[in-house]
Amino acid sequence: MQEHPILVEVLVFEGCPHADETVALVGRVAPHLAPQAEVRRIEVDTRERASEIGFLGSPSVRVNGRDIEGRTGEGSLSCRTYDGAGVPPEWMVEAAIARALEPKGILFLCVANSARSQMAEAIARSLAPSGVKVWSAGSRPTSVRPEAVLVMREIGIDIANHVSKGVSDITAGEVDMVITLCAEEECPVFLGKSVRLHWALRDPAAVEGSDEERVGAFQRARDELRKRIVMLWRG
Repeated sequence: MQEHPILVEVLVFEGCPHADETVALVGRVAPHLAPQAEVRRIEVDTRERASEIGFLGSPSVRVNGRDIEGRTGEGSLSCRTYDGAGVPPEWMVEAAIARALEPKGILFLCVANSARSQMAEAIARSLAPSGVKVWSAGSRPTSVRPEAVLVMREIGIDIANHVSKGVSDITAGEVDMVITLCAEEECPVFLGKSVRLHWALRDPAAVEGSDEERVGAFQRARDELRKRIVMLWRG
């Protein structure tokens, strides 16, 4: 992965209650993922200026001129929300910067490599551009959960032949981006040189209850993973 020039802009208007928090979020995330990134705060003060630059509401974040949600519009002076919140989620800012870095080898990690990372690997492979390699692994690999196989089939992806792998099974030199998915557990350690993102998602395999409740947990994890992974290439 090469160090591309990266410009991250936070567009706001005066008085926006979420401007400072968003600027602080971007200022924390951008240098962590891309030390070469330049972060700018841009004040939009007139409707004419908003229309001129396609301002989508305050706060808006752009990475190399591209909106982090991939939205476009004519522009207006208005407040903006992200899934009902005034500040974009950290993972969305991460995904937009990761997209600009154009990784060529992505590794998803959790503990057992039985559910979250397996689903993430399969979803990413279905979306990744040509030439991008995707793997998954765990610190204590077990076996792929049947519920994961079931819910992935619901979206047309077959992982029935997938096997759980350990971190040591991955060729570190080919990985330039690692995304850890553990939440309540201790995340696996990957010693290779890479950009690192952390998406804390509850392990659906840990959910107890009826068959319907357990499958529902896997469906929610699958849908959240797909929402985030889409942003890596199609946001």
